[in-house]
Amino acid sequence: MNDTPGWASPGSAPPDGPEPGASAEGSGPADEPGTDPSGPGPQWSKEQPPPAQWSAPTGAPGQGQAPPPPPPGPGWGGGHPAGPAGPGGPGGYGGGYGGPGGNGAPGGWGTGWGGPPPAAKPGVIPLRPLGVGEILDGAVSTMRTYWRTVLGVSLAIAVVMQTVVVLVQGFAFSDLSSTNALDDPNASASEVTRAMSEAFLSTGVVYLVVLIGTVVATALLTAVTSRAVLGKPVTAGEAWRDARPQVLKLFGLICLLVLMALVLIGVPTVPGIIVAVTGSQDGGIALAVFGGLVGCVVTLWLAIRFSLASPALMLEKQGIIKSMSRSAKLVRGSWWRIFGIQLLAQIIASILSSILVIPFAFIAGLFSGDGLSGLVDGTGDLGWTFLIISGLGSVIGRMIAFPITAGVTVLLYIDQRIRREALDLDLARAAGVQDYGTAAHGPTPGS
Repeated sequence: MNDTPGWASPGSAPPDGPEPGASAEGSGPADEPGTDPSGPGPQWSKEQPPPAQWSAPTGAPGQGQAPPPPPPGPGWGGGHPAGPAGPGGPGGYGGGYGGPGGNGAPGGWGTGWGGPPPAAKPGVIPLRPLGVGEILDGAVSTMRTYWRTVLGVSLAIAVVMQTVVVLVQGFAFSDLSSTNALDDPNASASEVTRAMSEAFLSTGVVYLVVLIGTVVATALLTAVTSRAVLGKPVTAGEAWRDARPQVLKLFGLICLLVLMALVLIGVPTVPGIIVAVTGSQDGGIALAVFGGLVGCVVTLWLAIRFSLASPALMLEKQGIIKSMSRSAKLVRGSWWRIFGIQLLAQIIASILSSILVIPFAFIAGLFSGDGLSGLVDGTGDLGWTFLIISGLGSVIGRMIAFPITAGVTVLLYIDQRIRREALDLDLARAAGVQDYGTAAHGPTPGS
């Protein structure tokens, strides 16, 4: 089922004169017996040239012949004839469709058709279904055009996020030597369990902080991106005022999505854990790993299905459950497309972020207590010097990555609503575009 709104092809009114090739009423063909050869107008010899050498007469119109029609206009029917009948005459097929010797634009068949008019573009994207490149370009254009607001919001969120991450890592997970038990075949079960617990807890806390920061950045940048689509600027204060009434609902949405992910990943591992404790340890571990992988796949599927819930909650002022159902409705039938675009945006953002983070991590390793060797062999610890310097690089990297991922999410939401609900009409009215929707849209690029 194609949810894209159909675009009406431009029509044309029938020409005022007779159709091409039609003879005048009551007259027969020129070479029919009984026709007066001395009549007015150009006459045709009984011995016609071969079809490949046929050309329109170039003489002036004969007596009683109508003057040639005005030049055709663009669109369908712009090149239809309005002159006298007869192939190749003034207003005939050659002139009607832009062929040589006629009244249309020179250059051959079809040049009278100027193509559909381009879609209106009051802001960073054209108001029609978007291609992948246009979605990515729209996110970058928003950051470039409204850089003060976008980078200001991203910097504030990145600083808060990285401060929490540095504090957690500095006070709770600074010792790297405890993870050596995972590589030590002689380590006891309690040491391995402690190392795994610390590794999972550290990764989980960092992931949770990053998830919260990403969703909040998406919510705050939604107001900026939605106005950028209309070509209207917005300040950080205006973005906050738009987002503030929905902040509590936003955090409720975050908590529900995180809880759902934990349940979906954790529950399938329970049978494997029970088997490992009561029976075969190897079989239990294999069963737990398989259950965890199944849970991750289901979690990924639901994560994409509900990935548009945040912009739906912010722009439509919906509740938590309603925004999730709206996201599921918009994603239905386009899961792979949305997954691919978001994955591409994440890869681009990660590459740009890594370019900025890696040099800071290298510098931080040089200034740490044991240098880079202690970090490589696991004998050192994550000192405050290392955490602060590397944290600065992470702040800069996230400040660049947030606008890309958030902008892509918001533009995907707008694109899906344009495809399924003709949101472009409402956006055109909000942007003050005159007579939008009366003409056909331009072609949609590949998506």
